[in-house]
Amino acid sequence: MPSQEVTPLDAPAPRDTVQVEAPETKPPEADPLKAETPEAKIPEAETPEAETPEVSAPEAKTPEAETPEADAAEAEAEAETPEAVTPEAETPEAETPEADAAEAEAPEAEAPEAETPEADAAEAETPEAEAPESETPEAEAPEASAPEAEAPEAEVPGADAAAPAPAASDTPATPHQRRWRRRGWGGWREKYPVAARVLWWTTTAVALAVVVVALLMPTQADKFRLAAFVRLPVEAIFGAAVLIVLPRKPRIAVAVFAGLGLGALTVVNFLDIGFNEYLGRGFNVVLDWSLFSDAQGYLQDTFGKGGALGIVALAVTLVIVVLALVTMSVIRLGNLAARNTETATRTTLVLAIAWVTCAALGVQYAAGVPIASEHTMQALQFKAEQVRRTLRDEAEFAKIAKKDNFANTPPDQLLTGLRGKDMMITFIESYGRSAIEDPVMAPGVDATLTAENKKLTDAGFAAKSGWLTSATYGGSSWLGHSTFMSGLWISNQQRYRTVTAGERLTLPGAFKKTGAWDTVGVMPGIQKAWPEQKFYGIDKLYDSHKLGYKGPKFSWSTMPDQYALTAFERLVHSKKHDKPLMSTIILTSSHQPWAPIPELVPQDQVGDGSIYNAIEKAGKKPADIITDSTKSKQEYGKSIQYSVSSLIDYLVKYGNKNTVLIFLGDHQPIARVSGNHASRDVPVSIVAKDPKVLDKIADWNWTDGLQPKQDTPVWKMNAFRDRFLTAYGSTPAP
Repeated sequence: MPSQEVTPLDAPAPRDTVQVEAPETKPPEADPLKAETPEAKIPEAETPEAETPEVSAPEAKTPEAETPEADAAEAEAEAETPEAVTPEAETPEAETPEADAAEAEAPEAEAPEAETPEADAAEAETPEAEAPESETPEAEAPEASAPEAEAPEAEVPGADAAAPAPAASDTPATPHQRRWRRRGWGGWREKYPVAARVLWWTTTAVALAVVVVALLMPTQADKFRLAAFVRLPVEAIFGAAVLIVLPRKPRIAVAVFAGLGLGALTVVNFLDIGFNEYLGRGFNVVLDWSLFSDAQGYLQDTFGKGGALGIVALAVTLVIVVLALVTMSVIRLGNLAARNTETATRTTLVLAIAWVTCAALGVQYAAGVPIASEHTMQALQFKAEQVRRTLRDEAEFAKIAKKDNFANTPPDQLLTGLRGKDMMITFIESYGRSAIEDPVMAPGVDATLTAENKKLTDAGFAAKSGWLTSATYGGSSWLGHSTFMSGLWISNQQRYRTVTAGERLTLPGAFKKTGAWDTVGVMPGIQKAWPEQKFYGIDKLYDSHKLGYKGPKFSWSTMPDQYALTAFERLVHSKKHDKPLMSTIILTSSHQPWAPIPELVPQDQVGDGSIYNAIEKAGKKPADIITDSTKSKQEYGKSIQYSVSSLIDYLVKYGNKNTVLIFLGDHQPIARVSGNHASRDVPVSIVAKDPKVLDKIADWNWTDGLQPKQDTPVWKMNAFRDRFLTAYGSTPAP
């Protein structure tokens, strides 16, 4: 103990200030105790778990033990002297072996982690007066050595005993344990430290994986490979640098904002994958939101109302989970970098140098994937440019749609080469080039085309076939229909809305304008109001509600193609007409998911469609084939065979010398069937008994028969209208 100096009773009692320098950090100073006069009561010193007994001794402060497991305990003693008051002596704090061990294990941990508010001792005041304090120069006290592990056991001269503070554990605390206690995360983590550490590392690894996947995720299913995810994303390097230098509150705010943004981009990436799989293009953030209602209808027709609701609920849940998971992952990694600033800074610097080097040298994997990635920045730039192009395209397309070479052609100069002919324009759903050329589907489809072509020849018909490139792929059939009949490239929903709101001359509209034809539409896929009827120039529409069908639905298709054609014959074609018919027919049995597929039945047994109940029940279920590419191809091929056979059988049975049939596919099937990066080509055929009809298109160089050859000319679908009108006697207006 330091020496004590006695001062006269009437002089102020000087206080020695002893300062102890900790090896790394300075522990919080305990408040000095005031000396009491003989008449004063000795106050009791409280510790968090035990009370120290009152002692009478010269004023002294026992060494303070500070461990991460328990609160520091103080032994207080007050000395009573009849004539003099001894100054306070402050002994240096002695650290226990447990505390030394904890400091050794985690040099970065700060001493205040083990501090509790109860560790500060209350000042004991005298009942009469408090002696003034005088400052003395700071002196360095000798190191206090404690023979025992626990400092509170040290004895104070003249005191009976000091109550020791109970130790929570004899095991030194790890940095993780100290952090858990500081945050109030004790409990099971201290009971199971190994499991807690494993959980900590696991969640950190998951957070890192989530962020990396979100930054590097491709937008096409066929590009998912390991090399795509083992790259250096520049966005992660830049983000880490920002989060390291920010204070806590701004860091959390930036991490939340970045996490939500990255999560939203991840959701859009998933939409891109789905749209590329089904529609052969990415998701348009401006135009494609309206397609979700159509997707809901498709799901309901395929899986039923309950199944569709379940899928929608699952999709919404996944969106919420993705946003939350990515955001929490960014926050966790940001906090981890801030707690380990030195290590995080070195790591970020090394990765930045590596990225710059790989980018400058163009270093790539064997698969041609660059190691230095800018995937997220490029994706954002692409989406921003897509929005600008979409908004600009709307105005430009409106101007293009107003220009029509045949808009002012007089009626008597339109379609003079087809006067007196019964015209049929028929779309076969998803009838694409893959059906004729894919090795899985082609054998069956080609055999059917050969057999049906022989039926036509035997009945006196002839056909020529070519290729058209559709404006859509995998779905959105109305874009293909409008492109073919308007002569404009309708590749998105905004263009469709623009053109159908105008007065563009369509193929059915051209026949109507002549006044020589009645125009009708047979569209079993239309299940609600269809304002486009006026745009297309269709006088009378027979939708799904007007065809008299009493049978079951075949997944999305409301009725079999054979029934739709039979109803057309019964309700329209067989009736006596003053004028020839211009009929637009859309067949739907080959619509995905291609299960169940109807079968051809004897024509006299079609009736009201009730015969199809047994066929529908015996057919395959959508869930049996929808996720299997090979099965989907096989069933798709069968559906095309059914649709083509239904159409040709109708033509052979009900067609005559004045019948002219144009039939084509509206788009290719989805990528799971047509293959990744398949063309958008669809077959188109013109069939007629009158040889003059086909002679007028001899210069088109189309293939004879129903099956176009591989080298047959390919046109864009919007080119057909003008070529067709010109070939059959229409004169463009000056």
